[in-house]
Amino acid sequence: MLYGEKKIKEAVLEIWDNTNPERDYDINITFPEFTCLCPRSGYPDFATIKLAYVPDKKVVELKSFKLYLNSFRDVKISHEAVVNRIYGDLEKVLGPRFMEVIGDFNPRGNVKTVITISSNNNPRPQMPDMSGSG
Repeated sequence: MLYGEKKIKEAVLEIWDNTNPERDYDINITFPEFTCLCPRSGYPDFATIKLAYVPDKKVVELKSFKLYLNSFRDVKISHEAVVNRIYGDLEKVLGPRFMEVIGDFNPRGNVKTVITISSNNNPRPQMPDMSGSG
């Protein structure tokens, strides 16, 4: 097993103390090379995973987050399930004041999927009126 494969297999989210818990500030992380496998076909799915959060007492260490995301590369999991799992795992260890995870998946079969999970209580966005009746 190559050293990178070993590191990915042993991936664990490492959590650090927030050095400025008295402040509200945004942390935005973009991971443009996310991969997992379609649970139906086994074909690879490619996505950009975006994480935005306002930390409370803890922050995620970036290298451990990268390895954690890479650990999905051989996992058969749906788009919805993987974004929900990432959100749930981070919410559990960080306890952030606010968090949003977006899975922006590349088109497959001429269908593009974007999954967004947020701790924000804003109403859901409305789909545009495509009927032409205005």
